[in-house]
Amino acid sequence: MAGSTRLLYAGGLIAAALLGSALALGGAALVGGVGGGTTTIRELEPQVLGTPILEERHGSLTVNEIYRLAAPGVVQVTAAQVVSTPSVNPFFEVPSPGRRQAESLGSGFVIDKAGDVVTNYHVIAGARSVEVSFSSDESLKARVVGSDASTDIAVLRVDAHSRALTPLPLGDSDAVRVGDTVVAIGNPLGYDRTVTSGIVSALQRVIQSPNSYSIDHVIQTDAALNKGNSGGPLLDARGRVIGVNSQISTGVAGAGGNIGIGFAVPINTVRAVAAQLIRTGHVEHAYLGITAQPVSATAAKLFRLPVAYGLLIASVQPGSAAAKAGLRAAKQSAMLAGETYPLGGDLIAKVDGARLTSIEQLRDAIGEKRPGDEVKLGVYRDGNERSVTVKLGRQPAARG
Repeated sequence: MAGSTRLLYAGGLIAAALLGSALALGGAALVGGVGGGTTTIRELEPQVLGTPILEERHGSLTVNEIYRLAAPGVVQVTAAQVVSTPSVNPFFEVPSPGRRQAESLGSGFVIDKAGDVVTNYHVIAGARSVEVSFSSDESLKARVVGSDASTDIAVLRVDAHSRALTPLPLGDSDAVRVGDTVVAIGNPLGYDRTVTSGIVSALQRVIQSPNSYSIDHVIQTDAALNKGNSGGPLLDARGRVIGVNSQISTGVAGAGGNIGIGFAVPINTVRAVAAQLIRTGHVEHAYLGITAQPVSATAAKLFRLPVAYGLLIASVQPGSAAAKAGLRAAKQSAMLAGETYPLGGDLIAKVDGARLTSIEQLRDAIGEKRPGDEVKLGVYRDGNERSVTVKLGRQPAARG
């Protein structure tokens, strides 16, 4: 993201406004991270989520129709946490030195008749207890089935009769186009089941996760989102969930409110992550462990590179899969048109036999695999092409 734009975590100027959390999370974005800094889930897990009960209808619905169908499946999520506070704090009564009780307010939505609810990881991170409130004003204790900080997704479960649950139908985020109409339902600033509408402003955005990895293929929208919307659904014109509202940009001034730039984790990512969380309680991400810079035609000519495509390896994480496979990082760097090009190391030209033209392509290739899987890279070293097989590792819990 551009350095001139301030993105705010709820609670502190860090990287982005996480819409539902009352707690600050630290970390800085990793530019150009592949495996080491980016979380991509492209493999769609078998649908273990329950069959949606909302009626499939042809054509677009009005905002009112979408709201009436979907609102019963949208919940308010309240997580009770104990957080550290400064030793001198005139604004809070502290129950014990340096500690206080806090609540994180967010949103969520029902995905199946078993009582599973999707929300954001940052809404429930560190929670001692979680409650879910339905449109009927009924509040139920919820159990955290599993959570994944790398994609900012969590699954809760409530003990409710199936007839009381309204699962929302899941759409296909790969089919979303810029300009499509979208509707957001959530609990901004505690105003429960608020609906806003807008369009898809852009696609393929990258946002930072709570554990400082990057989440890609993110949907940008101008639908009004504020703190408390986190974990709520972004729906298309047919009432299908295409994303989970997670962050907002607050602009250079960092005022903390909506300025028409919101971000939603794509539902294809969420579907795969939720399925794994429901099945095992956790998600394991494959990890390569490099940072890299794409090759441009101008750079290839100026620096006399062997090919005019691929990725120049800038760094290799010690102990990572890339390090164990012997991939080499740059020994020097050069500037061209404001871009830094790492030189003297390996140039990755192919991934699993396909010509590599972007970082996103390598991210997707790694994201389709699991720890222990192999990826075959076509690499140029000192002008000579070679094939390197890398046994992928497990992504660390947080980027160091």
